[in-house]
Amino acid sequence: MELLKLTEAQRKSRRNRNIALGLVLAGLVILFYAITIVKIGGGMAG
Repeated sequence: MELLKLTEAQRKSRRNRNIALGLVLAGLVILFYAITIVKIGGGMAG
């Protein structure tokens, strides 16, 4: 299998995209966690 040689700009672009995707995924996890806590907490309050 032949590996591609990435330029410095391509490496930087890929790294930034990966960081952005990671932040989006972490944000979704936190959002779903918060929604779940609110739903469970709301059911217990009533």
